[in-house]
Amino acid sequence: MTDGSAPGRTPPTADQDPPTRAGRRRAPAEPRRRLAVGGLAALAAVVAVTLAVRGGATPACAAPPPRALPAAPPLGNTVHSGKATFYDSKGAGGNCSRPAAPANRLYVALGPGEYAAGASCGGHLDVTGPKGTVRVLVMDQCPECEPGHLDLSAEAFARIADPVQGVVKVSYRAVVDPPLPGPLTFRVKEGASQWWFAVLVGDHGNPLRAVEVRQGDSWRAATRQDYNYWLIASGAGPGPYRIRVSATPTVTTPPGTPAAVLDAAAAPPATPAPVAAACD
Repeated sequence: MTDGSAPGRTPPTADQDPPTRAGRRRAPAEPRRRLAVGGLAALAAVVAVTLAVRGGATPACAAPPPRALPAAPPLGNTVHSGKATFYDSKGAGGNCSRPAAPANRLYVALGPGEYAAGASCGGHLDVTGPKGTVRVLVMDQCPECEPGHLDLSAEAFARIADPVQGVVKVSYRAVVDPPLPGPLTFRVKEGASQWWFAVLVGDHGNPLRAVEVRQGDSWRAATRQDYNYWLIASGAGPGPYRIRVSATPTVTTPPGTPAAVLDAAAAPPATPAPVAAACD
């Protein structure tokens, strides 16, 4: 997808039930009830109790504050333990905005912490389960998954476990410098112009740390979006461009170690008119 959305993972509207995975059921929602005049006394009693609780000590049963989730891609020198489930993107490229799922259909969706606002996109994981190990492309986000919960493609899950199990324990590790099918690819977002620029970088293997665009004599840093496009909201000029890509180290490296940098040419956007400086 090139609009930054992940098919099958669209957040529900206020009038819709949240989506559920196959095999899971939600309890039916209770019908809304209108407050009759005779219920005002009960409402007043509830309000009085609420005010009393707010004025006193915190109830013993109060829920603890939510635990902050880590926001970083898995590291290549660390073996993680967790669990795996599976789903089907139906050929779509997921929240990482790939034009389509990889040809081998071996991909994974990560929870928000490990998806890290798109920082994991394009990386690879080796996932080991009861039947063996499979290498998968990080292509999507699983909003309900906690750290350690991998949502594999159905094909990838079948490589490591019997699909009848549904959920299995796994270990996984990021792959450093995986073999790539070819050179880097660049996809300028539809609607881009000299006044608003966004580019998708593909087939880089290691997660990306930075993308810079040069038009003329200066380099301009682009900002990664959650849907994996790199954005310069004020535009990068009429082009042509040079794009410099820095890979994120997926293993611990000594301070001062330079990142891998690739430099490639990219065609200017085809749209000559201004566009809004925002994406859906």
